[in-house]
Amino acid sequence: MNRAIAWCAENSVAANLAMVVILVVGLGTLPRLRQELIPSLELDTVAISIPYPGASPAEVESSITNRVEEKLQGGPGIKRIRSSSAEGVSSVTVELLTGEDVRRRLDEIRASVDAIDTFPAEAEEPMIQQVEIENRVLNLAVSGAVDEWTLTRLAQRLRDDIASLPGVSDARLQMARPYELSIEVSESDLDRHGLRFDDVVRAVRRSSLDLPGGGVKTDTGEILLRAKGQAYGRAEFERIALVSRSDGTRLSLGDVATVVDGFAEADQRARFDGEPALLIQVFRQGDQKSLAISRVVRAYVEQKQASLPEGIALTVWQDDSRVLGDRLDTMLRNGRGGFLLVVIILSLFLRLRLALWVSLGIPISFLGAVAMLPMLDISINFISLLGFIIVLGIVVDDAIVVGENAHVEQSRTQSNLRGAILGAQTIVVPVAFGVLTTIAAFMPLAVLPGPMGRMTRVLPIVVVACLVFSVLEAMFILPAHLGHGRRRPEEGGSTRISRGWRAFQSRIADGLQRGIDSLYLPLLRRAIALRYLTVSLALALLIVTVGLFGGGWLKFVFQTPVEADFIVADLTLSSGTPFHVTARAIERLEAAAMEVRDQVDRENPGRPSVFTHALSSVGEQPMQARQRQMSAAMGASAASQSNIGEVQVEVVGFRERDIGVTELTRRWREAAGDFPGVEELTFESSLVDVGAPIEIELSGADLESLRAGAEAVKQHLASHPGVFDITDSFRGGKQELE
Repeated sequence: MNRAIAWCAENSVAANLAMVVILVVGLGTLPRLRQELIPSLELDTVAISIPYPGASPAEVESSITNRVEEKLQGGPGIKRIRSSSAEGVSSVTVELLTGEDVRRRLDEIRASVDAIDTFPAEAEEPMIQQVEIENRVLNLAVSGAVDEWTLTRLAQRLRDDIASLPGVSDARLQMARPYELSIEVSESDLDRHGLRFDDVVRAVRRSSLDLPGGGVKTDTGEILLRAKGQAYGRAEFERIALVSRSDGTRLSLGDVATVVDGFAEADQRARFDGEPALLIQVFRQGDQKSLAISRVVRAYVEQKQASLPEGIALTVWQDDSRVLGDRLDTMLRNGRGGFLLVVIILSLFLRLRLALWVSLGIPISFLGAVAMLPMLDISINFISLLGFIIVLGIVVDDAIVVGENAHVEQSRTQSNLRGAILGAQTIVVPVAFGVLTTIAAFMPLAVLPGPMGRMTRVLPIVVVACLVFSVLEAMFILPAHLGHGRRRPEEGGSTRISRGWRAFQSRIADGLQRGIDSLYLPLLRRAIALRYLTVSLALALLIVTVGLFGGGWLKFVFQTPVEADFIVADLTLSSGTPFHVTARAIERLEAAAMEVRDQVDRENPGRPSVFTHALSSVGEQPMQARQRQMSAAMGASAASQSNIGEVQVEVVGFRERDIGVTELTRRWREAAGDFPGVEELTFESSLVDVGAPIEIELSGADLESLRAGAEAVKQHLASHPGVFDITDSFRGGKQELE
């Protein structure tokens, strides 16, 4: 190691070349890095969903769920099987053992489920897929006081436009009811004309289709023939002939049936800032960059506003890339501030040239780590940026120690090169061990099991990469820079400015030395003289610290929730609750949020309104569904349910408000109060759902015993102060008439 340090210091061209390569490769890699809010990862989980329209939860469980579980139980590579049965759908989640070949196990599970031949005839085809976390970039809200048909057609055109933007390939419409054309046949009309229902079905099937007719060769070329009869709209279906009489008259479908051209009868509705709305979700795919997608879409929205029909608004809603941009901005600002701070502080005691070379260790370490990220399959995300922010105050330590020691050796030997070499060689071991202990502190995060472990491993890898390049720069590049400059005399100088600066440095150094002599050294001598008392005090402090932790005074949280710029309230009423009752409850929940907004705005006059937008939905809970998907949670639900709803409010940026999102959530929860018939009401303001702080799982063969046990646990937990949002996973079905 000493020979390598000496060789690099003596051959400054090699050291400078290494520095340039690191900087150039790092800068070249930076624009090509994948940008995403959370790290992309594939989960060791397979989801199976089997629709069974019209079936009750009990029927779904006995006819589908139990049979899937029996078929898969004990299969190779399977760690756990969890299932949920709801009205009209069965959901089974298969968790695989760590290290299993997910693709292979997915094929085996698909083959096993396909081999089940005892499913009810009405059950639809199973949907089997690996659970993946999708990277949403932002939402767009298309809102306006217009009819549903107009709003849906416009939202579809906007979705297609966005999907064709450069760098964007995945845009999806949400909260839109699917088109549906229904034919309602009157039995009395059929009897009057001597028809049966099957006659109508055959006529529609026979007439509503396009048929190829071959080709005709002519002198000018070949002409393709095609018989076009496919009906698409109400008028076309009404003209379908059911009976053609000999006198030329005919009986059409419109004479015996009512054709309704509209939307499926789904209990769902969305309102954005009080007006009917649909959402367009924009996702990142492959190596696409979240920040670039956000810029392109925002530019499109700004350009499109002028050409939208009157009364229609297109609004950017929940831009997840903003969180990523804020973290990136924080890292850059801290990096600039750290660089300047190091230069200023070191300049007070050492030469300005030495301070600049030492500070250069920050960009070299960071860009060296950036150059390694593609090989480590790590993107720019909020966890990797957190790693850069954490390590920012650590990477420069090695260079400071080496630079200060080199300065001392140069003053002692009166040789720049010799002093730089000795300054690095004499402390290479303690510096290396200091870095190794720091690495050891972060490495446990790299070996955590499960999906959360694969996500958190990004942080220690980034930290270790920065530390490694920090050591390499301090030991092999910095000595070359410090050892090949022109040595200036410590006393005197060629200019008044240099002499004045050295006089200022001397006053700073003398003041620091007086503080050491008058405060630190007497305290140190006293501590050494009373060594037993000193050790006893240290042990007492350690015992008190452990006691604070063990006694619960120092709280422990495995993963601190990251505050998001939005708050979500999810409401679930008893199953079978009418749609209009749920809609009124959601309106009350939204009114409570507006009450909190007005209260906070009055407390902070002159500041922007604390809530920028509000989205309410009835029949769906879009944010909860996304959070479950991000955390690989399992649940079964029908396409839409009249008893569920959600309210989302977007909070103004943290730099523009004086109140935390957690406090806003608490106020909203208090303002909302209790709802009659509520089964679940939860408020969430975390960027990533890491699950409930307390989760208790009850299992048993008797459902009624499980419900009684769950109710007893909920009542016990509710008696403890500070425990709220207590729910269970049981959802009662609708009333049945047997």
